This record gives sequence, structure tokens and C-alpha cells, in this order.
Amino acid sequence: MRGLWLLLVLVAAAKAEKVFIGDQVIRVNAESEEHIQLLQALETQEEWEVDFWLDPVSTELPVDIRVPRSSLSAVTEYLSSYNIPYSVIINNLQDLLDEEKAEMQMSQMKERSTRSFNFGAYHRLETIYSWMDTLVAQHPNLVTKQEIGRSYENRPMYVLKFSTGGYKRPAIWIDTGIHSREWVSQATGVWTANKIATDFGTDASLTSLLNTMDIYMLLLANPDGYAYTHSNNRMWRKTRSKNSGSSCRGVDPNRNWDAGFGGPGASRNPCSDSYHGPSAHSEIEVKNVVNLIKNHGNFKSFISVHAYSQLLMYPYGYNCKDVSHQPELDSVGRAAVQKLSSLYGTRYKVGSICKIIYQASGGSIDWSYNLGIKYSYAFELRDTGRYGFILPANQIIPTASETWLALKHIMEYVHDHPY
Repeated sequence: MRGLWLLLVLVAAAKAEKVFIGDQVIRVNAESEEHIQLLQALETQEEWEVDFWLDPVSTELPVDIRVPRSSLSAVTEYLSSYNIPYSVIINNLQDLLDEEKAEMQMSQMKERSTRSFNFGAYHRLETIYSWMDTLVAQHPNLVTKQEIGRSYENRPMYVLKFSTGGYKRPAIWIDTGIHSREWVSQATGVWTANKIATDFGTDASLTSLLNTMDIYMLLLANPDGYAYTHSNNRMWRKTRSKNSGSSCRGVDPNRNWDAGFGGPGASRNPCSDSYHGPSAHSEIEVKNVVNLIKNHGNFKSFISVHAYSQLLMYPYGYNCKDVSHQPELDSVGRAAVQKLSSLYGTRYKVGSICKIIYQASGGSIDWSYNLGIKYSYAFELRDTGRYGFILPANQIIPTASETWLALKHIMEYVHDHPY
């Protein structure tokens, strides 16, 4: 009887999970402003259910679109009829997802048998939370785990605090995984937290920094969304809150901050992946961070880690004006990227969000900068589109290792330039 029950549970779980058989990811290189407008019109065609991985904003940037199998002929006919060139980057998205899942299962079996955590693998939310306890147990004099509130679906939101003592010392904020499908972001956060804990005491500059400053890390900034990418829909980006008057769920948590809220680059449509929400800080996940940062009052740097595109950005996103500290932020960013590139030659671009990618309102680093946290940066990690959000697990450690060099440069600079 128990065997039958288990089978029914597995069948139900499999049914709940969205599949992407035959879905393709295509890359469009728009050649004119007219092409951009036609692609933006395509974005609003709800019946085709296209999912823009990289938005149509400029002829200088590629546009990546996941097209469901059922809409392939309609979308490619649309592009061809307007002579918009495109190529297929991913021929069958489900193949990559199946490989990713098989690799995760193999890693889990290995971890259970060796009782060790694999930093080169993707993990479920519960596994990451459990690993946090292990890290705290291994480094009790440096690391604490603090609950900063609960998510919409009542999951705890934990920050790891790295501190050698003192009350509300100058601090650096790092969050990963605000967009739930960007798995290399959360995985990089986990690797980085371990790196900070294990290098303290042996790395002179990191030790010096932690003797006077604290580091706060929020590894799962969107826990409900992350859990949902594992259980139901690998491509889910938003939170999981219910939207009044709509059957579509979730808000883009990086369009929900009180910084140019509701302006260009954010959607008022609850079904859109960039829906800004009913009001600034409507999302409890965002509000929890806002409350912590404001109550603390002594953060000197705010760094948010996303994927993909290989960019290091600073404010503003909601308008294209240069912020007053633009020359300094640009110079620190360029030096950080130089360090990052020194490991594997990975190339990054540096600039303000609005100028380097597109105008986007309601973003976290615009909010933190306006609050007075000068050194506000956002990373877009690997890659530039070959795998997009489905970056193979064998790239986690290389990605995290090179990113660490850039993060460390920014943190050392902040440490050496108190203001």
C-alpha cells in the first residue's frame, strides 16, 4: 500500500512540474530601432507566451527569447516577415534541464554517501539552509545566522553575518538570488560565504577588513521563487505573492524598491516577469531587507548578484543621469573587473545600469545608493547567452572564484575609503 502511495505522490509531483520539451532559446540581433519596437511588440503578445531572457532595448545588445514549441512557427514567421535576423542558441531547453536535474541527483547521492557539501553543485533551499548551520558550527566565532523575517509563503529569510564583534560596525551587504531562476547567483553566494569563513585568519586583507567591518550575506533573497524553480517551474523569476484581480502570481522583486518606482523598464501587468507590484516595498522579501538596512544604519556597500550577461553595474537604472560619484564608482568597478578577468580571461563590461543595459526602475542598488550607501553595485555573472539561466554546474566554482576577486577588490576599497 505504501509503495502505491509513494508512486501516486511521484506522479503528482511530475505533473506539477512544467516541462519545456521543444522550447527553443533564440538570439535576435536587432539592426534598427524599428526592429527593437517590433520585438517590444512581440513581448506583449500574451498568447505566444514568449519569455524574454534578455530584453529588446538597443541595437548594440543581443535579445534572447525562450519560445514555447507551440509558438515557434508563429514567432519565426513574425521575425522573418520583418527581416529580423535570429539564430537558435538552445535547440531543446528540456534537454538541458534534464541534464541539470540528473547532475543534481548524482551530486545529492554522492553528498549523502560522503556526508560532504559539494560547492560545485546546485542545491535545494532546504539543503542550503542546513549547510548554513554547518558553517556556523564550524566557525562560531565569526559566523552567525540571523532570521530577518519571513517570506510570503512563510519561509524564513536568513542572513549570514560575518563579524569579529562590536555593535553596528560599518558593514557590507551582499545578496544573491533575488531572481529565482538565476541559480549560479545563489550557488556563487554559498561558495563565497564558505570562502570568507575559511580564509579569515589566513588572508591578511580579508582578516584586516573583518577586524573592523562586518559582512552580511543574504543567499536566498527570494526563497519562495527559488523553491518553486525546483518544484514546479525552473524558469520562474518573481516572488510567489498573489496579485489582486489577477490569476498571475508574483512580483519582480528587483522592480519593487522605492527608487523611481513604477517608471520605465518595469511593467504594470501582473502577468509580466518585470511586474513592479502594487506599491514600493509591497513584497515582504524586499521589506525585510529594507528594514534591516535602515535599522542598522551603517552599511557602506550594497552588492546584489544576478545572472547572466557578464556585467558590473552601478546606479542609476531608473534614469540615465550620472550619479555624483560616477567617476569613482566606474573606476572601482573597472579595477574589480580587471581582477576578475585575471583568473580565466572572462570579459565583463562596466557602467551604469541605464547606459550599459537598459532603463529599469525600482531596482535595489538605486534604492541603496539614494539611501546614502555610496558603493552600490550589481553583478550579472556568467555567461553571455550560450546557456543563459541554465549554466552547467561545472561552471559554478570557476564563476564564483573569479567573482570573488572582484568582490574582494570592492570590499577592500570600501574598507580603505571610509566616509
